[in-house]
Amino acid sequence: MVMPSTTPAVRQETPPPLPPPSHDGIGIPTVDLSAPGGRGALSRQVASACAEHGFFRAVNHGVPPGPAARLDAAARTFFALPPHDKQRAGPPNPLGYGCRTIGFNGDAGELEYLLLHANPAAVAHRARSIDTDDPSRFSNVVNEYVGAMRQLACEILDLLGEGLGLKDPRSFSKLITDTDSDSLLRINHYPPACTIQKLDHENQCKMKSSFRIKTGNGVNQSAGARIGFGEHSDPQILSLLRSNDVDGLQVLLNCDGREVWVQVPADPSAFFVNVGDLLQALTNGKVISVRHRVIASSCRARLSTIYFAAPPLHARILALPETVTANSPRQYRPFTWAEYKKTMYSLRLSHSRLNLFHIDHDDHSNVGKGEQE
Repeated sequence: MVMPSTTPAVRQETPPPLPPPSHDGIGIPTVDLSAPGGRGALSRQVASACAEHGFFRAVNHGVPPGPAARLDAAARTFFALPPHDKQRAGPPNPLGYGCRTIGFNGDAGELEYLLLHANPAAVAHRARSIDTDDPSRFSNVVNEYVGAMRQLACEILDLLGEGLGLKDPRSFSKLITDTDSDSLLRINHYPPACTIQKLDHENQCKMKSSFRIKTGNGVNQSAGARIGFGEHSDPQILSLLRSNDVDGLQVLLNCDGREVWVQVPADPSAFFVNVGDLLQALTNGKVISVRHRVIASSCRARLSTIYFAAPPLHARILALPETVTANSPRQYRPFTWAEYKKTMYSLRLSHSRLNLFHIDHDDHSNVGKGEQE
């Protein structure tokens, strides 16, 4: 008979392979920010999600529900006002109140919105036309929410910096905490589809497109959809999106070697994190700016808020040294956020604008210039 050994087993010192961010079965990565596996594992999961998808659902994020609940209540109060009262906060330039029109180049969607600069002074100025009874009431609610979002964005960006092995993991967050940061807050209200005023034939054609979505049962569906907010990537560094319990958000993900629109299940308790164009450029393409859109087909109103974390206008966007190697040369020429923003406003919403700043490595003059700068 073989007797069991009395010698204690030697503990395995090599940590097990890091699991990727969890998925919900339809391609949406989820990252638990409470770090159940430790901060090192969490930072690598954030970096993995940003590199593979440019998008993830953040849960256990530590943001209390109060700021979001108060902002939602203030937003619902504003959007319930008569049209002529809401128009006092517009037209968008691009900041302010807007309805259907998005930008300056013919884009439109089935929504109304408020676009605000995150600077407290700018919020106070705009609040005078949003809450005429008590402007400070609206300002306080917005500033509270922006403060919570800035803190969360910094935490995620620092985790990303750690996961990428940057010499200074705070390289990204420093850009959005600068006193001259150009961060924005957008509040979108998508009216119920069953109550939207009927459009003429030409506008119907503009608002509809053929799309493919991957649903919970894995079946791809094609249909005509009413576009709430058209396909685009976010130009800034990072976006934090939160909505009520109404579906509509879709992201363009690679599924089995082909791009498919994936419907994101609504989760009011979570934040959805989007990598922006600037972060793709700063990492030399190691993380990807995700393309997404909103379909407005529900008979219930959808309310969403998005915090766009951005650097100062004068910030110079250049791939960090750790991301540039002989095998991975610089992909984008240096530019300022002001230059990129000006380019963005000259193009349609769906334009892949970062491609305009891409270095053509077949052109040796461009390569030399990009590397020297």
